[in-house]
Amino acid sequence: MTLPKLPYHEYTDERLLEALPKGEVPAFDELYRRYSKRLLHYFQRMLGGDRAKAQDFLQEIFLKIIEKPHLFQAHQRFSTWRYAIAHNMCKNEYRRLRVRSRSTREGGMNGVPPAATHDALPETLVMQEELLAQVWQALAECEEVQRSTFLLRFQQELSIKEISAILSCSEGTTKSRLFYTLKKLAKSLQEFNPNKS
Repeated sequence: MTLPKLPYHEYTDERLLEALPKGEVPAFDELYRRYSKRLLHYFQRMLGGDRAKAQDFLQEIFLKIIEKPHLFQAHQRFSTWRYAIAHNMCKNEYRRLRVRSRSTREGGMNGVPPAATHDALPETLVMQEELLAQVWQALAECEEVQRSTFLLRFQQELSIKEISAILSCSEGTTKSRLFYTLKKLAKSLQEFNPNKS
């Protein structure tokens, strides 16, 4: 089916996907524009903050999308399908390495300045940066499926239903994973609670 001649930014994700096997490069460019940044953030968090590896995974997932758009099923949403692929890629990487992703403490925390520069920052900004660093460190120590669930919900802002479809589990399981992950993060962040005893 030929797409009507509209600007590509007006196409739905699914219509853009239909155009890929026909070699419509602008359709791919538009999908990349829409989702590359979010997928890069997802991969970076799932892979222990390794930006280079995240970039490699980003290229790989878009190659998979180009090569196998026929695997997309019409009843799915593209957002669900792409995160299912991304999740499986990370799961396979964990299996391959047989170790958990390395700690995000190495090399800083997603642009958080090293401690030496904190003296020049206002106290509240330093506290926010320390809190953010502690969140990502605690998240890196969670099981892979808990970390993925958390990132899909709070970084990618997907619904419980979408996450359940991506991770092939019930909505109750997704909610339970989020609950235990949040509980674990809260325990790790107790020092930042102004009301702690």
